[in-house]
Amino acid sequence: MHNSDPLVIEIGELAAIKLATSQFRTASSTLVGPGDDAAVVGLSAPSVVITTDTMIQGHDFRLNTSSAFDLGFKAVASNIADVAAMGAKPIALVVSMAITRETRVSWLMEFARGLQVGIDQLAPDAAVVGGDLATAEQVFISVTAHGDLFGSDLILRSGASPGDQIAVCGTLGKAAAGLELLEHPDKSLAKSYSELTDIQLRPIPPLATLFQGLDGITAMLDISDGLSLDARRLADASGVQLAIESSKLLGFAAVLEQAADSLQSRDGKQRDPMDWVLHGGEDHSFLVTLAPGVSHRGFKVIGSVQQGSGVLLDGKELAPSGWDSVSG
Repeated sequence: MHNSDPLVIEIGELAAIKLATSQFRTASSTLVGPGDDAAVVGLSAPSVVITTDTMIQGHDFRLNTSSAFDLGFKAVASNIADVAAMGAKPIALVVSMAITRETRVSWLMEFARGLQVGIDQLAPDAAVVGGDLATAEQVFISVTAHGDLFGSDLILRSGASPGDQIAVCGTLGKAAAGLELLEHPDKSLAKSYSELTDIQLRPIPPLATLFQGLDGITAMLDISDGLSLDARRLADASGVQLAIESSKLLGFAAVLEQAADSLQSRDGKQRDPMDWVLHGGEDHSFLVTLAPGVSHRGFKVIGSVQQGSGVLLDGKELAPSGWDSVSG
């Protein structure tokens, strides 16, 4: 009997790639896309911004909580956020992955669809221009994203100066709360807080808001591993001290209080939403420093840059804590 959803290994690499790439569209910058030994992408200037990120089953995601679509979408979001954090607009992605011998064609097609929907929603001027497909004992996803500055200035982590403002563009703590909800034994919790679990499964970096407010940004990075940890990285790179005010973070924590209460009602464990805000990663928002007097819609000022080193919260040292991709 004909199997309408065969295993990927049953149809082979070339056929699987052909099916998956049928989900993708080209972009104006794509001169040569999938099908040749390498892709060719047009640039507006001689320089290109490049980043890469890896997601490994069992370490970065679990197949029982993340669908193939979720993984494709998240792979796009996490990479284009890094490109945007340099002040560049994403134009091309190369996707390499390993699937298991039990992976079915429908799963691969849904992953490809997640990639394309993520691009459509977050970086409509970009396209998947190539990649590779292999088999392994677990699913492995690696994306390399390319960005074009289109005449804008490059923004580094090292540009902050004393007197600058510290601001966040995007959400804080939602993805961390969503992860705890997804991993809780009571599965009804995740269904009750889909807004939070959606941010964990399919993060939405606020690129449109960011690109409308690039003027006056002196330093920036993608908050992928947690505010306390990423703030320390920016402070170290710039050779300054970041002084954060907890009162400026209360709004981020307030929207997480009900979820924290619901979790506690199930297992008796008390949770402080501020911990998610300070140390939770994967919202893929942007931590920026702004020149004095600069303000932009959608940017929340949370403190100031001072002489010194490290990160302070209400005048006391804030120890860096968050996700470490090596130690986990």
